[in-house]
Amino acid sequence: MTLRYLTAGETHGPQLTAIIEGLPSNLELDFEALNFQLQRRQKGHGRGRRMQIEQDTAQIVGGVRHGRTTGAPVALVVANNDWKHWTSVMNVEPIEGGDEAKRRVHRPRPGHADLNGGIKYEQKDLRNILERSSARETAARVAVGAVARQLLADFGIRVAGHVVSIGGIKAPPLPADIGVDELIERTEASSVRVIDAETEQRMIELIDKTKADGDSIGGVVECIVTGLPIGLGSHVQWDRKLDGRIAQAVVSINAFKGVEIGIGFEAADRPGSQVHDEILYTEEKGYHRASNRLGGFEGGMTNGEPIVVRGVMKPIPTLYKPLKSVDIDTREPFTAQVERSDACAVPAASVVMENVVVWEVAKAFLEKFGGDSMEEIRANYDNYMKQTRDY
Repeated sequence: MTLRYLTAGETHGPQLTAIIEGLPSNLELDFEALNFQLQRRQKGHGRGRRMQIEQDTAQIVGGVRHGRTTGAPVALVVANNDWKHWTSVMNVEPIEGGDEAKRRVHRPRPGHADLNGGIKYEQKDLRNILERSSARETAARVAVGAVARQLLADFGIRVAGHVVSIGGIKAPPLPADIGVDELIERTEASSVRVIDAETEQRMIELIDKTKADGDSIGGVVECIVTGLPIGLGSHVQWDRKLDGRIAQAVVSINAFKGVEIGIGFEAADRPGSQVHDEILYTEEKGYHRASNRLGGFEGGMTNGEPIVVRGVMKPIPTLYKPLKSVDIDTREPFTAQVERSDACAVPAASVVMENVVVWEVAKAFLEKFGGDSMEEIRANYDNYMKQTRDY
């Protein structure tokens, strides 16, 4: 069975819900580690007041018994604490009163799904669009990714992320010898998820200035996945190429507008001799690459080197000095309505990207080593790793 998930819920509704189908039985879940990923998503300099309201935790309401998956669909719920302030406005039952009682939105915000979604779904209250299109939904995706992360960890696969740039301020390249554990430790200690203290301070100052100006800024984040076997994904069909699937997942994150793998766009400016990774072999490491410019992929498949993927996040479009828009009732120019927002969510977006990337890796992992139980998957994995060593 293919690993998949669905999410449901609105930003001011009672909860976010996710259902995961295709997990094997006997996966032991660490609930503290799961909730730690949700807490990471709420951190970061530049976040708005919503993160002071919510204290995200995931409650598992199906598919797990006594700490282990049963093979049935796993259902996760993340409660919205802010719901208590919106119980009338967001109630599923009909309510009395006009636009004021419903807090109807009729002035679409540039850069959001408001107008396009309103036209597509014939909704004259744009709240019906913005409630679902809100980045609040990524809390459910992080919870789902946190489960996938634990599955992969049982096979020595690790994931880490960090911020590459914010508002044009670029962090120095990572040290060549930095390991995943050190990267995780150092980025967790930074409010903007960089390991360089001087860069961190410059980014904080820029975020504060941007917020004071009523504006917002974006940036670039990077995700690294290590411990991968050769051969996840496939070259035989376009939609089985794992790098393509990861790219799609990254740009599906709210406000993400670009993605690159390995050296990415820089490859366009280099000769082939400075792009492709030479193949080496030793008894100790087996087949491996002399470099990792292609970010762990060749032919849509993992080549055993770390996956390195970067995503570009645009500035959040909800501004406290709002842009011009058009009222859908009068079709007259108006200043776009303001919903509560962040000046910069790039550090949090780094956490979201980690978890959507790790989900795609887990999906490909189960396609390769699939089985109905962790024991069956382990046997398949061990057999393939022996095949790889003997090749």
